[in-house]
Amino acid sequence: MRLLLDAFCGGGGASMGYSRAGWAVIGVDINPQPDYPFAFIQGDALEFIAAKGKFFDAIHASPPCQASTKLRAYTNKSPELRGQAVNLIPETRAALEATGRPWVIENVSTAAAGLRDPITLCGAMFGLTVYRHRGFESNVRLTAPTHQPHTALCTRNSYLPTPERPFMSIHGRNGHQSKAWVRAAAEAMGVEWMTSINPVCEAIPPAYTEWIGRQLP
Repeated sequence: MRLLLDAFCGGGGASMGYSRAGWAVIGVDINPQPDYPFAFIQGDALEFIAAKGKFFDAIHASPPCQASTKLRAYTNKSPELRGQAVNLIPETRAALEATGRPWVIENVSTAAAGLRDPITLCGAMFGLTVYRHRGFESNVRLTAPTHQPHTALCTRNSYLPTPERPFMSIHGRNGHQSKAWVRAAAEAMGVEWMTSINPVCEAIPPAYTEWIGRQLP
């Protein structure tokens, strides 16, 4: 079985998709990930890519969305960087290119993220009840399904899905941290093994990387 590294793996949404596409997966993240469902190594993802990336058949990387959010664990390692906005995508791309392996970088789909010629995936493409647009850059040519029309989202005052508004908006932590919301969000994205707010809010649906994993050589 081919072996894939999931760098910055979080709770394992991307990893689960690659697993369903037939890959054996190992995840690396600087933070503990008690929900992660596969073999896990806690450590600096960029350092791990540089040291071990060439031994994998492919690499997926989801560096924090530093073009649009504040760096957390990485800036906390360095007091002079704490609280600053940092973009790890260029450094991640360079590390991946140095391995000579097929690779994918996932991030938010906005231009500010700095992905090069990404495809955009949306939950509506896969019959999910969450849109959650994400961009995927790769050194392998990737294609995307047809982008389905969007319908009504759950409102801020009614953030759990209803028959009339089945699509959940899952952005950051939203202040909605009830167990019911976490369960509903995890179910909407297909990450039901995740039980806490942070991994759920940071995850991508496994359907995205199952689609991509079937296109990797």
